[in-house]
Amino acid sequence: MTATKSRAVSAKGVQEFRPYITRALPLGARVICADNTGAKVLEIIMVQKTKTRVSRYPSAAVGDFVNVVVKKGPGELRKQIYGAVIIRQKYPIKRLSGIRVSFEDNAAVLVTPEGEIKGTEIKGPVAVEASEKWPRIANLASMVV
Repeated sequence: MTATKSRAVSAKGVQEFRPYITRALPLGARVICADNTGAKVLEIIMVQKTKTRVSRYPSAAVGDFVNVVVKKGPGELRKQIYGAVIIRQKYPIKRLSGIRVSFEDNAAVLVTPEGEIKGTEIKGPVAVEASEKWPRIANLASMVV
């Protein structure tokens, strides 16, 4: 009699290795708007494509697409929901090379759902993790760290 293996085999196949980035920006976090749309302060209200434990707040990390509300800025931008991508976070990001990178502030840029950036320039550095996921952000970034 032959014994059969009882372990389930993953059907996903080979996946690219993506380093884990600590999700440091929970719902309600206020981030700086780093583009030239006129918005100054954004508040995260939802993190897209996130799965968590029951009753745990969803959180965002560098490169994540989030829904935000403009808290400080011109009247036509305020109190409306926009999409944004996180480009910097204060909490250290561990890279595959072993170094840790942290920024001075938490920042995001306003984007459309298709990935088009609303502004025409990005102020300050952009994390490599965000520029790899979002090529349009990499094109506009003056400095990629």
